[in-house]
Amino acid sequence: MSTSTGRSLGDILQEFRQTRGVMQQELQKIIIGQNEVIQQIFAAIFTRGHCLLEGVPGLAKTLMVSTLAQILDLGFKRIQFTPDLMPSDITGTNVLDEDEHGRRSFRFVEGPVFTNILLADEINRTPPKTQAALLQAMQEREVSVGQTTFKLPEPFFTIATQNPIEQEGTYPLPEAQLDRFMFNIKVDYPSAEEEEKILASTTRQEKPEIRKILSARAILNLQKLVGSVAVSEYIVKYVAAIVRATRPKDVSAPKFIQEWVDWGAGPRAGQFLIHGGKALAAMDGRFSVAVEDVQRIAIPVLRHRISTNFQAQAEGVTNEDVINRLLEEIATPEIPKYGG
Repeated sequence: MSTSTGRSLGDILQEFRQTRGVMQQELQKIIIGQNEVIQQIFAAIFTRGHCLLEGVPGLAKTLMVSTLAQILDLGFKRIQFTPDLMPSDITGTNVLDEDEHGRRSFRFVEGPVFTNILLADEINRTPPKTQAALLQAMQEREVSVGQTTFKLPEPFFTIATQNPIEQEGTYPLPEAQLDRFMFNIKVDYPSAEEEEKILASTTRQEKPEIRKILSARAILNLQKLVGSVAVSEYIVKYVAAIVRATRPKDVSAPKFIQEWVDWGAGPRAGQFLIHGGKALAAMDGRFSVAVEDVQRIAIPVLRHRISTNFQAQAEGVTNEDVINRLLEEIATPEIPKYGG
């Protein structure tokens, strides 16, 4: 298969794989470790997805996102969510202007959401009314103010962070908004070796130079490339089986799901499993999605779409435990191997 430029899809995918490698090298000049987290953020960006990063303070979540914006040569804005933040503080507002003849008219002043990468820091610290202001931007990639609707720039991603340990004075995200996030990514503590490297590098005077790797236009082209990665009917059936098995009232749900889960994932979870699988395959230079791609991203896609009940919590069973057991129980498809 070749493209209109004469280069084969295989060549383009290999080039993409190299580009992704260079991006990771640049990011790791600043961020030490967190390879899985970085991989998942890249997968979301190349499939137009949004991410929710969860981790205790001081794990460089904000630094990771701002460094990524530098590498991608994109507009970047950060909103610190607080209890007194209003929706217009995010979307923008109409202001009354007066010209030299005394004529008055309203002019729209864009809010910080008009950017390419929006970092919503501590999103659970603001009330639902303000959280909801992001809903339209994340889903439709547009903002309505009064009678007018404004398109957001392309590409547009929301990367939100929340602190899982401080729950006082927070407003948990409603399920409808959680479902808008492609991935719920847990940022964990570094290993002992990584922590020593962090301490050595961050206490030095000089700061490493970050190169710009991709432009907005290049990212849009790569999103199209990722969309063209093949998904076999076997993978589609496998993804559907996983998602349907998370629902306790579905006939295919295993007994442990019926015992531990209140409600399971909707169809959007299946879409994101396939999109994420395509991104992992493309970043690895492969033409089609493999079973392993779906399994690798199952936890970040499903962990915020499954609600465990009191019995599971009493037995110390987490969402991750449920997903891992589900992956063991759902039969993996036998995908025929083609020659060439």
